[in-house]
Amino acid sequence: MLKRIVGASAALVLCLSALSARADEVVVFAAASLTNAVNDVGAAFTAKTGHSVKSSFAASSALAKQIEQGAPAHVFASADLKWMDYLTEKKLVNNDARFNLLGNTLVLVAPADSKVSAMTLTEKTDIAALAGSGRIATGNPDSVPVGLYFKKAMETAGQWAAVQPKVAAADSVRGALAFVERGEVPYGVVYGTDAAISSKIKVVGTFPDSLYGQIVYPFGQIAGKETAGSKAFLDFVQTNEAKGIFAKYGFKVR
Repeated sequence: MLKRIVGASAALVLCLSALSARADEVVVFAAASLTNAVNDVGAAFTAKTGHSVKSSFAASSALAKQIEQGAPAHVFASADLKWMDYLTEKKLVNNDARFNLLGNTLVLVAPADSKVSAMTLTEKTDIAALAGSGRIATGNPDSVPVGLYFKKAMETAGQWAAVQPKVAAADSVRGALAFVERGEVPYGVVYGTDAAISSKIKVVGTFPDSLYGQIVYPFGQIAGKETAGSKAFLDFVQTNEAKGIFAKYGFKVR
């Protein structure tokens, strides 16, 4: 009996060791707006597969530059096509291992205690006049996706020249959200999903996507960093389970 118990224990140890040897750590570089959702998706992925997930969140522009400089990422999740295309053109993302997964909305927010009422935003809404002598926080409009979307919206509306001097440029959408939460600016332009996680701000209006096009989140495999774990993660984010998590945070799921 003792021999059988010892044998069974040894077999279990060997089995666990084999599973451990096959488990990978998947390093995911993801847009700051994906922070909460990707953390939850990563936990669900680990529970299901045994592969662990280590995530790094920042503006897509900053992450793309880090990957270009050799940062050890396996997966890149961008908040726009521009920065995924940037890495694809440099052959740092496999073109046949990238896909568009999520969408979002662009919203105008104010501190929760602001007396500003909700409004319907159109191309005729004078955003510069609305801000008055105050600033409008958003991502850096030269590089950060949320700022690029806002800049495009204002260019389409013929308002960028008036709005540009009022922009308080943040290094990410979460940085812009923080400016508004602290009451440092009267308005901010962020994604609908970021606004939804904060009790310190309120949504004043939603920009019509006819002004900026569609907000698209592509996911991709970093070239030369293919592992069983990274491939499994990219498969997992396309499952109904993962899509349900993204939808819970307000993302549009493709």
